Amino acid sequence: MELLPRGEYAPSLSYLNTASHGLLPARAAARLRAALAETQEGRLDPRANAAALEAVRAGYAELAEISPERVALGSGVAVHAALIAAALPPGSEVLCPEDEYTSLVTPFARRPGIRLREVPLAELAGAVDGATALVAFSAVQSLDGRTADLPAVRAAARRYGARTLLDTSQALGWLPMSAGDFDFTVCAGYKWLLCPRGTSFLTVPEDGGGLVPLHAGLTAADASRSGPYGPVAELAPGARRFDESPALLPYLAAVESLGLVAELGRPAIRAHDMALADRFRAGLARLGLAAVPGDSPIVSVPGAAGAEARLAAAGVRVAARGGGLRAAFHVYNTEADVDRALDALGDARQPSDGLASRSA
Repeated sequence: MELLPRGEYAPSLSYLNTASHGLLPARAAARLRAALAETQEGRLDPRANAAALEAVRAGYAELAEISPERVALGSGVAVHAALIAAALPPGSEVLCPEDEYTSLVTPFARRPGIRLREVPLAELAGAVDGATALVAFSAVQSLDGRTADLPAVRAAARRYGARTLLDTSQALGWLPMSAGDFDFTVCAGYKWLLCPRGTSFLTVPEDGGGLVPLHAGLTAADASRSGPYGPVAELAPGARRFDESPALLPYLAAVESLGLVAELGRPAIRAHDMALADRFRAGLARLGLAAVPGDSPIVSVPGAAGAEARLAAAGVRVAARGGGLRAAFHVYNTEADVDRALDALGDARQPSDGLASRSA
């Protein structure tokens, strides 16, 4: 059974690197090309553009299972995290996993007066204590695909009165979750949500969570009470006051990308992605290769980063991360892609690849 509508994707290689960047669906690429032409020819419609931004906000809210009034738009996870870091009182402790993605944790590490404490992912829930102001962590680790124990971390944070910041960049679209279960969430749209780079999302509590709209511009204003000149007289209600000025062209394409994700549905996407990842894990075991234990479409083989170039030569795009070989399976991938990668790994068993010594 085909998961995708016919003609939506036609990759020129076996692309197993969604954890780095997803592929644009045909409908999003077409909208982007049309927007470029409109920009070149002077036909951009500001009212239509504003409506598109709100369509993206609503589409994301539906996927994240939260109200649109709690969603802010931006261009990158680090900017959202910096807004949260700026709101923390001096002396606050932020707890995070070791090897967490840089964009999530660096704003806290660079904020004067904030103490960043790192612990192994498996120990995260147990490490929350009375000194913890915020727990910042990813639902799924970019490095190797390990998943966090979301209920345990959430419960521990509530027990001690700490807030939670969940990065859903490697999870939303395939993993069952609700942004409303956490105080703040951030998400880069260009991975599993298939949007162009330059799209990102922040969700906040109904009361704003104590955030200050430090980068408020015209898009964060209440249009009925503020004009385009002078300081904003009245900020928009809800999370829109925390909007960055969105990169217009990526957001026009994002309308189409999020529409496709919603059309396919999270249960079908999860079943498809996990079936391919399970097939890959089983094939790795037959080759005598041990993957990082996990339950996600991201599969990492420790010590095998050297095989990345050999797979690329065979037409298979993966990534090398932390000395491991990382493959990530999504909607445009097939069983043929899995088997092509396994065949290439079987042919690449040389000491320089970090594979030969692991072979049975």
